[in-house]
Amino acid sequence: MLILLPPSEGKTAPENDEAPPLNLAQLTLPGLANARRQVLQALVEASGRQDAQQVLKVGAKVLAEVAANRQLGHAAAAPAWQIYTGVLYESLGTASLSAEQLERAAEHVLIFSGLFGVTGFTDRIPAYRCAMDVKLPPLGNLGTFWKNQLAQPLGELAEDRLLVDCRSGSYQKPFPGDRSRRLQVNSFTEQNGQRKVVTHFAKAARGELTGMLLQAGTAPESIDEVAHIASRRWRVEVRPAGGRDPHQLDLIS
Repeated sequence: MLILLPPSEGKTAPENDEAPPLNLAQLTLPGLANARRQVLQALVEASGRQDAQQVLKVGAKVLAEVAANRQLGHAAAAPAWQIYTGVLYESLGTASLSAEQLERAAEHVLIFSGLFGVTGFTDRIPAYRCAMDVKLPPLGNLGTFWKNQLAQPLGELAEDRLLVDCRSGSYQKPFPGDRSRRLQVNSFTEQNGQRKVVTHFAKAARGELTGMLLQAGTAPESIDEVAHIASRRWRVEVRPAGGRDPHQLDLIS
């Protein structure tokens, strides 16, 4: 099993600002170091431009984070699960994971990223601001850039493994995965027979399910096993793959 996660938009810089900086050679799939170096350099340069806000598609409230991008090569790094602090990661309960569960996460979780393409759960990274749908000069759209870079190494890593996909939107583009082995996780709220998607609750549900899978007695390896674990918390429906769509796991609350 591989659990595929998005990053969080909000990130928290390491508490220890004297912690060692990013080391690209130590990230998951170190063969991507050169591609990551290209994006890092392009992001540092773009963050110093007068139109950085427009290039990076951010609001004025986060311009301090954009400015901090210029120091990414020297900024303190910490495990990715500590840097990402949005709704999904709060619901995952990262702070409560045991050492054994963190080891499982290091083996079974991949986090997609506009800056790094993909990292492991425990890879040490700095806080940064860069979404996957950004067109970063001179590389172009990062989703397309990373799709070309990730196809072979991730294809080999994911071979014959169930892909529990908790990503959404642009973070699916770089690596769609084999639809016959991919289980897309959806979340719906249901009232009076009507279902709707509430983004906040969908992120929370995907995070909570990820935590449940990491805390299970043994790592699930089939769709039925994942659905059984999810059924402890939600009403679940599984829809088989069809056409271009992967298998679907609907969490209904």
